[in-house]
Amino acid sequence: MAAANGKHWVMLVAGSMTWKNYRHQADVCHAYQIVHHNGIPDDQIVLMMYDDIAYNEKNPYPGIIINKPKGLNVYPGVPKDYTGKDVTPGNFLAALKGDRKSVKKKKIITSGGNDTIFIYLADHGGSGTFTFPNSTLHAHDLIETIKKMARNNQFSKMVIYMESCHSGSMFTKLPNNVHVYAVTAARADESSYACYFDNERKTFLSDEFSALWMYYMETNDLNKKTFRDQFSYLQKKMEKSHSCRFGDMTMGGHWISELVNNTPQSLRAKNRDEGFELTHLTSNHEVPFKILEHRIKTETDAGSRQRLRRKLEALHQAKAKIERKVEAISQHFDFKHDDLEEDPSKVDLHALKKVAEHFRATCFDWDDDESFTLFHIASSQMHVFARLCAHEVEAERIIEVITAVSRKS
Repeated sequence: MAAANGKHWVMLVAGSMTWKNYRHQADVCHAYQIVHHNGIPDDQIVLMMYDDIAYNEKNPYPGIIINKPKGLNVYPGVPKDYTGKDVTPGNFLAALKGDRKSVKKKKIITSGGNDTIFIYLADHGGSGTFTFPNSTLHAHDLIETIKKMARNNQFSKMVIYMESCHSGSMFTKLPNNVHVYAVTAARADESSYACYFDNERKTFLSDEFSALWMYYMETNDLNKKTFRDQFSYLQKKMEKSHSCRFGDMTMGGHWISELVNNTPQSLRAKNRDEGFELTHLTSNHEVPFKILEHRIKTETDAGSRQRLRRKLEALHQAKAKIERKVEAISQHFDFKHDDLEEDPSKVDLHALKKVAEHFRATCFDWDDDESFTLFHIASSQMHVFARLCAHEVEAERIIEVITAVSRKS
């Protein structure tokens, strides 16, 4: 239990960029509004997002970001602690553990043994990976940072919510004895889902898991609801992916308000009156294709429509190329990756990190205009390497094969 004088710290992270990923920054801005209205001061909130959405040339309403159909603007007041090129895994981990030397004048969490920390991250992911613009947060580094913070008595309780595909793979090695509890949008082997396609903005506004957990926060008395209650709600309401939990299960019995305060009663009533219904649930792997298909369908200019068709075909070809490379890599081993038993807890996270970094650096031209989308498509193939690592194939051997395949293509 945190002492009565302990502080509530919050860290909110959107790891994506570009208009097609609008929903992740919208999710994080919405999460900020929740904790802000709950009375957590801005100097105890650290927020990271690329900040290329509110005033994007594709935004029909400059300065406005919404997170649900006809929703309120969630952009006002959002702290700009880390934006643009400063949105990196290194800065995230440094800010989380209070490493002033690494980020210098930027805001960090300076928590102590009486304090709580609530973390929410939203973006794409793969097995053992959560993506940032042009870089990757690896499960190995996240878990090691958490363990170090626990040894240094930097918190009394920590809760982490992660919105990404394969997010269940990020916490398989989270200790169950350090008062840290993690909830994910998906299992280790599945996609998470976007929701609320907006015809005017031509992009998705939110994600299934995030929309649900935030609606729960906004409509319930958090002094009387536990994290276990909220998890039961997620299991009942999520239609596509499957929320998972990891770490210290006793944390599930704590009141949600112990980490994020309580939502004002007037706001709870208002949000309940507005109602809630998820629409347009779409696998995050399919989002860039669905957005382009919609633009083609609604484009009235023949020339522009043809250019969009070429762009869609190029994206399909790039996806197929990535899948062929991964299949070529897997064929170098004595077993097919589809035959490998799925057991994320057996993955050597340090080995997977080495393999993932080499795969990313070796196989693709990340300076391409569609590099960010290709980065996410490649991340969706990380389960192949995770399974190899789980079956004790040495990282050096996998790296050797990745290099050989890359040279041939």
